[in-house]
Amino acid sequence: MNDVPAWIKHARDQWTNRGQVRPPFAARIETGQESVWDYPRPPMIQADSREVVVKTNDVIIAKTDRALRVLETASPPTFYLPPDDVRTEFLHASGGGSICEWKGQARYWSVVPPNATPLVDAAWSYDQPFAGFEVIAGWFSFYPARLECFVEGVRVVPQPGNLYGGWITPEVIGPFKGEPGTAGW
Repeated sequence: MNDVPAWIKHARDQWTNRGQVRPPFAARIETGQESVWDYPRPPMIQADSREVVVKTNDVIIAKTDRALRVLETASPPTFYLPPDDVRTEFLHASGGGSICEWKGQARYWSVVPPNATPLVDAAWSYDQPFAGFEVIAGWFSFYPARLECFVEGVRVVPQPGNLYGGWITPEVIGPFKGEPGTAGW
């Protein structure tokens, strides 16, 4: 586990939307739906026993019923899959990475299926996440904009924007961070 640097703590303090009050522009919630505006900040982790499948060109990269969803205000959930349920022989460290003010330093992975073009930076993981996120250490998440991701047989819609990896499933409503004009959400 990494200690949280002061500059990260400062960044965390800047968020105004923290899931305590749904803003007036949030979509109206219907029965069976969940609003990303009700998700907390800092994010929470929730077990999800639905079948999750990640594939490309009919090659299954991961399949599990033991996913964890990270729920953060304004973003659709990010699904993390246990390494035992991921075909890691198709993953190659790509050297890229980023930092999340909640989870820590991410490591990027390219997905390299047999007889196909590598999908650079299509997955990520946290080797030593910050306190509160230790449970996802070594677990993998995948960008649904670069791979075919399914939850209970339904294809996931990728979160808008080039940076985010949220999975939009039918029960999740927004609007979502990543759309134009949402950087401060």
